[in-house]
Amino acid sequence: MARYILTVILMAGLVTSCGFKRKKYENPITKDTKQPDKVLYDRAISDIEHSRYEVARITLNTLINTYDQSEYLAKAKLAVADSWFREGGAAGLAQAEAEYKDFILFYPTMEEAAESQQKVCMIHYRQMEKADRDPNQALRAEDECRQLIVQFPNSKFVDETQQLLRNIQEALADAEFKVGTFYYKRGSNFAAANRFTRLVDQYPLYSKADEALWQLGESYGRLGNRFRPQEGEAYAHIVKDYPLSEYADNAKKKLRELEMAIPEADPKAVARMQWEKENRQKAGMVSKSTAFLRRGPDVSTAARSGSPAMTTLRPSVPLSVPPTGAPGFTGDVTATTVSDSTALDTKPDARANPAASTAASTSDPKSQQQTASDQQKSQKKKKKDKKQKQPADNSQPAASSSSSSSSSIPPKP
Repeated sequence: MARYILTVILMAGLVTSCGFKRKKYENPITKDTKQPDKVLYDRAISDIEHSRYEVARITLNTLINTYDQSEYLAKAKLAVADSWFREGGAAGLAQAEAEYKDFILFYPTMEEAAESQQKVCMIHYRQMEKADRDPNQALRAEDECRQLIVQFPNSKFVDETQQLLRNIQEALADAEFKVGTFYYKRGSNFAAANRFTRLVDQYPLYSKADEALWQLGESYGRLGNRFRPQEGEAYAHIVKDYPLSEYADNAKKKLRELEMAIPEADPKAVARMQWEKENRQKAGMVSKSTAFLRRGPDVSTAARSGSPAMTTLRPSVPLSVPPTGAPGFTGDVTATTVSDSTALDTKPDARANPAASTAASTSDPKSQQQTASDQQKSQKKKKKDKKQKQPADNSQPAASSSSSSSSSIPPKP
């Protein structure tokens, strides 16, 4: 049965790609006139609908270059971009993005400018990889969708773009969650806590944000009593903002064990989670069976409500790194390249001294000077011994050569 369904899908794709099915153009001009520029425009639109993209672009360029004052000039430029967008492929989509950007630059007040920005967002959205792969296209899509919401807030494409942005951030958050879970299972608790903290702060609408908070609390719990406040804060976050989560009851137990107050559930969070549970789309049989063929990430669990994050996720510093101004720490953590290559030969080697003597020398300046002078004396002694050994080693060959030379001279009579 699955093989039959897959065959039908492939055949439908082949029929569509061969141009047997006419794709209606989204934005035609229906004004009935016999003007030459209108005739060229209608002919190009017909070619685009029948997948004759190269012919359509030649016709549209003829219109643009010949009738530079035409009322169809802006529509023709947009149709050129749409032809590249429909043609697809890496080169076609890149050219389409450039054409859409030019249209927005030259015609920012037209209604189609928001549509062009939405197409740019879709270009990167369709090229997104799975969550555990290269996130570059997802990050580009996130930036372009935000640009539409900010630049065209009254556009009819805002609601659709917000949902695209939630889907994109679901994929980005899932990638961050996978990395944090890897550190969590490995026992790298500082790294895991850093990843989970960034995740829940940046993407609170993520479908597994409650699980990330649970692992965040356990990561802090493994680090000891010093991070007890952070552990309790993570569990309280679950109880308050994710009250319908399966981790909510266990989070309350943890708070009782830590002797911390249990917060009240946020009514807005309860309503949001209840609505998401009732309106979540379930994947069908065909979608599940062909999931391994899908290039993009699985966003079926993405949120359908709430405001997506409008800021970029920025890396943070783990708590294991001492901050500037911490007790016992001065300056900043830096790394520089050694310019003097003789430093290893002239300066004392810290590895040659035991830890106790090193600590003592750093605490006492006199002992530090004494240690340095002792090392200089030992180095001088080694050089002196080496010089004394060298003539002794060469004395034997010299003697033998002198004896051989004297033996070769005949005695005087």
